[in-house]
Amino acid sequence: MQQFKTVAFHTLGCKLNFSETSSIANDLQVAGFAKVDFNGVADVYIINTCSVTDQADKKCRNFIRKAKRQNPDAFVVVVGCYAQLKPKEIAEIKGVNLVLGTNEKFNVKKYLEEKTEAKNEFLQGHIKEVKTFVPSFSFGDRTRTFLKVQDGCDYFCSFCTIPLARGRSRNASIQETLASAQKAIEKGAKEIVLTGVNIGDFGKSTGETFFDLVKALDKLEGVERFRISSIEPNLLEDEIIEFVSKSKKFMPHFHIPLQSGSDEILAGMRRKYRTELYTNRVNKIKSLMPNVCIGVDVIVGYPGENHEEFLKTYNYLNELPVSYLHVFTYSERPNTVAVRFDEVVPHQERNERSTMLRILSEKKKRAFYESQKGNEFTVLWEAQEDNGLMQGFTENYLKCVTPFNPQLANTITPVWVNELKDSTTFMAQTSETIPS
Repeated sequence: MQQFKTVAFHTLGCKLNFSETSSIANDLQVAGFAKVDFNGVADVYIINTCSVTDQADKKCRNFIRKAKRQNPDAFVVVVGCYAQLKPKEIAEIKGVNLVLGTNEKFNVKKYLEEKTEAKNEFLQGHIKEVKTFVPSFSFGDRTRTFLKVQDGCDYFCSFCTIPLARGRSRNASIQETLASAQKAIEKGAKEIVLTGVNIGDFGKSTGETFFDLVKALDKLEGVERFRISSIEPNLLEDEIIEFVSKSKKFMPHFHIPLQSGSDEILAGMRRKYRTELYTNRVNKIKSLMPNVCIGVDVIVGYPGENHEEFLKTYNYLNELPVSYLHVFTYSERPNTVAVRFDEVVPHQERNERSTMLRILSEKKKRAFYESQKGNEFTVLWEAQEDNGLMQGFTENYLKCVTPFNPQLANTITPVWVNELKDSTTFMAQTSETIPS
């Protein structure tokens, strides 16, 4: 049997992947593996993949090559969404030794113990068989942790492969989720970000609701902040918004996928809302939390999105009181409905539209920061030093920097924001310098 002693990890994609990588790493460290940096030499390299876009696939291949450059004799394991969707294709990449699908990735320790030779192999069950929820949370950075509260999705939007990669929606019970949150708190986390594939769907498998979970987490002692990561607008109910507006622990920061400002395109995407509902959600949030930060996911270049339909999206977002955009250029994904649609948008036009929306996002973000000048907030400071500065984020996700002081790391302090270091970073004044 091979004697693997060291392991390195690289995570591609979403916050959910980061939480799962941490759980896999913890299992291996308990088993005696020493974790090393991916840029160093390791016996085993584990790459946790995403497959939302073609670019994610390319990045996976790049990191496989990088691992083999670091150590030509290394054992390379690929897990995650890309591994579930295209296991044979990955197994045939030069340098890959083992590919583990969605069900198998949490048993990586067992598979490594069984390996007697470095051969290309993939282990992947059918996605319909994936029914178990495996809890996890990220750690290593004590300041903030990503807590996995839900996995899988039942929506089957026409452009998305996530249900094929992660299976149906599922979750642990509220009590089990609270226990995971408590473990993160005991490791020093001051802020917990709730993450999953479709977190608003929490509770379908346990007879509970996401709102029930929010209320239960709000009562936990020892943690000062919670953030709700991406949540579908049709699942972001008024009672959740109202609760967050009054909570001292849930931060005034929402990320709400839109995907298109055209109702015709939303229908083609099989989204479960239209722009009227989305507008109502944003206006409700802003009315209760005027300083709230609202992020938006948007896809450009979807089949059938002609110039007129794109302008509907652009103009809709331009008028909407949101803070920033995450812009995705549509890419064809095998086994999705949209890949069979006509009226394909040329790649050059997709890229031009992406550029337009990214410029709009920069303007939105700058305007949001300008609107917050002169206010007092609190910042959770991170430990890393960068050119003599350290950074942190306010309740409403304003990025702030201050002269590096190791005593501030993982503490929450009052600040006054008035001076922009650049268009989206405040040079924060600490409590001692806040004007009375």
